[in-house]
Amino acid sequence: NGDAANPSCSGIEGILEAYHRSLRSVQLYGPTNFAPVVNHVARSAAAVPDGSQYFVLLIITDGVISDMAQTKEAIVNVSPVP
Repeated sequence: NGDAANPSCSGIEGILEAYHRSLRSVQLYGPTNFAPVVNHVARSAAAVPDGSQYFVLLIITDGVISDMAQTKEAIVNVSPVP
């Protein structure tokens, strides 16, 4: 959503709003490392072990991922969290 202190969105509407806002402000450039982002969101999701919330990570990329092996490993490792 563009707020580093509170990067959460609420509901589909919040996700769409953040997406549309990002289209006006994000410039894509490299290197592109997603594993740290995946792991960060996974820690937030793991903090809600009762499953009362779920987390969606929307990744917008130019297609080049610099840490592909680490990103795949992170996604597999965090797959059990909501």
